[in-house]
Amino acid sequence: MAMLKTAQSRPDLLLLLSLVLIILIYPVLDHGDVRRAVLGILMFLPIILAILRLSAIKRWVWPAVVLMSITVVTSVAANVYPHPYLIGAKWALLAAFFGLTVFGLFPYIRNARSVTDSHLYTAISIYLLLGMQWFAVYAAIDRFFPGSILLAQAAGTDQSSELLYFSLVTISTIGYGDIVPLSGEVRMLAALEGVTGVLYVAITVALLVSSYKQQDATGPH
Repeated sequence: MAMLKTAQSRPDLLLLLSLVLIILIYPVLDHGDVRRAVLGILMFLPIILAILRLSAIKRWVWPAVVLMSITVVTSVAANVYPHPYLIGAKWALLAAFFGLTVFGLFPYIRNARSVTDSHLYTAISIYLLLGMQWFAVYAAIDRFFPGSILLAQAAGTDQSSELLYFSLVTISTIGYGDIVPLSGEVRMLAALEGVTGVLYVAITVALLVSSYKQQDATGPH
């Protein structure tokens, strides 16, 4: 009950913490069937908290719930019948969900008239959600078109962890070059992710600075 009240009162902070947790534990649990099953369950923690966050700002709640429900059904089916196309469909649905969440949360930053902890937590969460979205896109492509991305490890070993790592270093424009997109389409997607990361940071900083100036101008003197 206490956790439910906390989730309802601070979904912004809990969403951020859940995303950080998933990113940190992903390589730890991405080994063996049992740990990957646990990881698959934990992946729905930020999804549920994202819906709670959307409900708190009253944006795109029902589309997110419907998409989450379809994703859950597809994920269960992919675990029972691990066909590459079914697994790819699961990742494609996750990419769509993360994209919808970003689309629903960003106006909260854009329309801010003051800067609070909630705005900062949400801004960071959106950035991590973008990384998760592109990760899901790469994972779907890797299932639908095997060999499109040259991974650092042998095929099938910690594959998802490497794609998550690739997405995060790409959106931050670090680009170590140890994982290489081979097809032209994936290269363009990786380039687009890098551009998205740069533009998001620039636009968000500009919006938050503008909101802070408005807050300071309308505050008590």
